[in-house]
Amino acid sequence: MAKKPTPAGNLIASNKKAGRDYEILGRHECGIELRGTEVKSIRAGRVNVSDAFARVEKGQLFLYGCDVQPWETAGKWFQHEAKRPRRLLMHKKEILKLEIQQAQRGYALPLLRMYWKNGKVKVEIGSGRGKTHRDRRYDLKERAEMREVDREVTRFNKGFY
Repeated sequence: MAKKPTPAGNLIASNKKAGRDYEILGRHECGIELRGTEVKSIRAGRVNVSDAFARVEKGQLFLYGCDVQPWETAGKWFQHEAKRPRRLLMHKKEILKLEIQQAQRGYALPLLRMYWKNGKVKVEIGSGRGKTHRDRRYDLKERAEMREVDREVTRFNKGFY
């Protein structure tokens, strides 16, 4: 029996700044409404999601700031705008939950990653609270302490083998 491909193998783009700038409390998978030239550009890897975020407006979920470069060989009639708002596809109940979270102060819906699933482009958005400068410094300190602990453990274990 063949293994299912992992989402990391089908990864198109990921937003590493989201983990640094936000405390991610929940993850949501949703589809995205794209035009043909946008899909071709995404297949070629001409997409930037570092500043992308979602917002609920009038009961629908839209993605802003996702930069999909224009397809160079398409005519003017079929071409798309690079940073146009794109509708995200989710169930109505899930959108309402996200709208309630978005209404709270300090909550945002950053795009975490974009990937292929069953031949379709999927987007993972996170619901999270923005980190302050103090939170970021605490994370750096914690990472440095864990690195020191791992270094000591490996040094200690080398003596017994």
